Amino acid sequence: MHTQKNMQIKSIKLLGLIFALALSGCGAFGDKVDESKTWSAAKLYAEAKEELSNGAYEKAVQYFERLESRFPFGPYAQQAQMEIAYAHYKQGDQALALAAVERFIKLHPNHANVDYMYYLRGMISFNDQVGFLNFISNQDITERDPKASRDSFDAFKQLAIQFPDSIYTPDAILRMKYLVNALAQYDVHVAKYYLRRAGYLAAANRAQSAVKEYPDAPAVEEALFILVKSYDAMGMVDLRDDANRVLAKNFPESSFLSGKARVKSTWWRFW
Repeated sequence: MHTQKNMQIKSIKLLGLIFALALSGCGAFGDKVDESKTWSAAKLYAEAKEELSNGAYEKAVQYFERLESRFPFGPYAQQAQMEIAYAHYKQGDQALALAAVERFIKLHPNHANVDYMYYLRGMISFNDQVGFLNFISNQDITERDPKASRDSFDAFKQLAIQFPDSIYTPDAILRMKYLVNALAQYDVHVAKYYLRRAGYLAAANRAQSAVKEYPDAPAVEEALFILVKSYDAMGMVDLRDDANRVLAKNFPESSFLSGKARVKSTWWRFW
């Protein structure tokens, strides 16, 4: 009898525990309460912007995505899409940032601020130059792919062509000049790599590529000198002399002509 009473008490306690868990919902099992559930679009946007300014990019993206999902036709939805792209960019997630930019441009090609998205697309790839310019390290330059540079250049070029009066265009043009120099310098470093290893034909071809594709880049001076050295090593006297004449005509004060050439300073550090 006493045992039966104890079992009844235990049963009552168990039912009470189950009831308490039911009242608490799923919170006891690890699900978090969405604190933004009752927020207005304006508050949700303000909170997302605050998280963004504080560097909490993942949290900001979550809020912006909720904003776009809950208020897809409101005035904040398109702005949230742009902010998502920017947040991914600041977070260093290039793939997601580019995907967000492309999505916005596709959905809103005539948006008043679509020029910014073209600019951001260029900036996303432009930031990859930190890795691209590692040719000053001991790593093999021939293993590096300048695709990010070309992608960035193309994005900035499209901005300059489609939106010549955009407030972002002057900076984009400066960055395009920088990228041209970077790409030319890349070819020159690859040419020097081959030259040091007696790959004279490969060195000449790469130097010639720099001269033809980037005729106004500072690196052309050294590219012409590499052509002279490569043709000379291969016994191509006429081509050597032609390259030397072009070098003398375009760079009459060149130290390469006097044989006193020195390693040039890293031109790209000005950025």
